[in-house]
Amino acid sequence: MEVQGCVAIVTGANRGIGEAFVRVLMQEGAARVYAGARDPASAKHLEDEFPGRVTAVGLDVSRPEQIMAAAAACADVSVVVNNAGAFNNQLLIGADDMSAAREEMEVNYFGPLAMARAFAPVLKANGGGAILNVLSVGGILAAPNMGGYSPSKFAMRAAGTCIRAELAGQGTTVTSLIVGSVDTRMASHVKGAKEAPEDIARAAMRGITRGTDEIDTDRFAIEMRAAMARDPKGLERQMAKAVFVREPSTGR
Repeated sequence: MEVQGCVAIVTGANRGIGEAFVRVLMQEGAARVYAGARDPASAKHLEDEFPGRVTAVGLDVSRPEQIMAAAAACADVSVVVNNAGAFNNQLLIGADDMSAAREEMEVNYFGPLAMARAFAPVLKANGGGAILNVLSVGGILAAPNMGGYSPSKFAMRAAGTCIRAELAGQGTTVTSLIVGSVDTRMASHVKGAKEAPEDIARAAMRGITRGTDEIDTDRFAIEMRAAMARDPKGLERQMAKAVFVREPSTGR
């Protein structure tokens, strides 16, 4: 399918990669974008920037009733961008309890799964369309210092493969975006070079136009995949050392 003329819904659209998706979709000719955010007022600046083409929608992906309401209200959607995410910067064993890991799984796995289930009939009615799941290098490389975040992204990557098979018959493509280091608030604790969110969104557009199953969206993602191929055990040992060099918690 083509980006030109499509109608998209983007979760977590009020900032970071989600906001960049809205802008890039607009630049590439999308007819309309629903900007999903827990507080729709936080996405109003996008409505003001693109009057009549962007609509802010109250959408917390951890609340199934809001997902179902969005699917009913946004019946013209042909592209679903599952971008909303949670990273609580807590260890799996070292954390006081499992609440952080549960929230990460709820937002990063069950949320996108619920979005796919709710919007699958909508996409079918509109010709098939596409689902883009914004994942992470942490979804192909276990990152022990990231606690429940990495396992949740692994889970969603596997779910994407299953959903792709289930929806192939209705012509819906499902693309996993393997994202590396990006200049967003969620990655504020990460040091070193970071990609612009808009560049990630532009790379992701290939998932719509080509129906690509999986895309490494930036240099860091490509380098990490190459390192895994060269020396997976050595990389695992290197990642394990990061458990003992931790930054203060940044929350979601």
